[in-house]
Amino acid sequence: MGKSLFEKIWERHVVKTIEGGPSVLYIDTHFIHEVTSPQAFNGLNKRGIKVFRPKQTVATADHNVPTLNQHLPIKEELSRKQVEALIKNCSEHGVELYGLGHPYQGIVHVIGPELGITQPGMTIVCGDSHTSTHGAFGAIAFGIGTSEVEMVLSTQCLLHSKPKLMRIIVEGELNKGVVSKDIVLYILSKISASGATGYAVEFAGSAIRSLSMEARMTICNMSIEMGGRCGLIAPDETTFNYIKGRKFAPQDFDKAVAEWKQLYSDADAVFDKEYHFDAADIQPMITYGTNPGMGIPVTGTIPTTETINETDKSGLNKSLAYMGLEQGAPIKGQKVDYVFIGSCTNSRIEDLRMVAAFVKGKQKASDVEVWIVPGSKQVEAQAKAEGIDKVFEEAGFVLRQPGCSACLGMNEDKIPAGKYCISTSNRNFEGRQGAGARTLLASPLTAAVAAITGKVGDVREWPL
Repeated sequence: MGKSLFEKIWERHVVKTIEGGPSVLYIDTHFIHEVTSPQAFNGLNKRGIKVFRPKQTVATADHNVPTLNQHLPIKEELSRKQVEALIKNCSEHGVELYGLGHPYQGIVHVIGPELGITQPGMTIVCGDSHTSTHGAFGAIAFGIGTSEVEMVLSTQCLLHSKPKLMRIIVEGELNKGVVSKDIVLYILSKISASGATGYAVEFAGSAIRSLSMEARMTICNMSIEMGGRCGLIAPDETTFNYIKGRKFAPQDFDKAVAEWKQLYSDADAVFDKEYHFDAADIQPMITYGTNPGMGIPVTGTIPTTETINETDKSGLNKSLAYMGLEQGAPIKGQKVDYVFIGSCTNSRIEDLRMVAAFVKGKQKASDVEVWIVPGSKQVEAQAKAEGIDKVFEEAGFVLRQPGCSACLGMNEDKIPAGKYCISTSNRNFEGRQGAGARTLLASPLTAAVAAITGKVGDVREWPL
């Protein structure tokens, strides 16, 4: 019997399998940031031990950092203390830190790939659920809790049970105006925010293979939003070309590629569950509720209790009450107050280029506040080198400094209560972007339309 991509990587990293229990899994790369690492380092310090393999740990500051005036002290006390703790802990334990002011600082799931640290066949963990992003390179990558962060810091291993296997196949060509964020929001709308719970999800098919690496990262980033333990895409020439020449790419690159070419699911590999979707059915998508599975086409109408199953009815009513939306109403034309383009889902240079190409020569709506937050200092520098910052400035936008920003209410960039925000991030939970904030998840293109018009619109109605 053939093996799946996940199984090939998993078996190479199992140190020991406990009978009737989890496996001891070796971790190649451990990313840390300021939020989930302080307690883990405290645990090490209490036990009087050091990080076991500091060269395999990479740190950055992202969740709590401001995205304006990063040269000044952080205003929020808790955020400042967490960033200071990260600096102290990394110094004491010999861990490489890309902190504020460093040219490599940025969102952890942006800097790993752009530096060439993320590579096919790896096991990668971080105290952050969206570590699944790195699976776009054909790696097993998943988020862990603080106690597990301490476990990896102290042993470079992790106790973990092997998940079930799912494959999601998307075949065909994408329609005009449809991008990777629409693909994953469409999948979520079909299988729900719990449809992949307990599974490692491999994304496959011609529509997936046609995507750039940055677009693939968007897909894998949101595999956690369907309940998946991780998401993977088999590496190919697109993957190899992306990694080549990056700072931490393998020195013997041809040898590495020869090994990476073995990382694919065999034709007779067995999956516990499979889904098949036609790319032609996917339209620009947007969410209307309070989990990422509550999505519809931008031309669609909000579901009613008559059109959904019994178990979802109470959830629909609760979500719409929070969102201030009505059953059966069209989502197109819905007024928005804020537009956030950023997060580990959509803050890479391709995302910024996409938005800049659309808004060039246009002006933002006067009653909309637009936050453009690059995923890293390298993305910020590249955007400036290409003149993207000038395009944004002329449109009335401001290119801010790197950080997680308005993805979550953990820093200064919060959406006020009751206000609507079209966001390119990954979660629309109640209060996720600030207490009482109302979030509609969408692609960078759909967000750009809202920035210009002040309401939900269909990008296909514009020249592209």
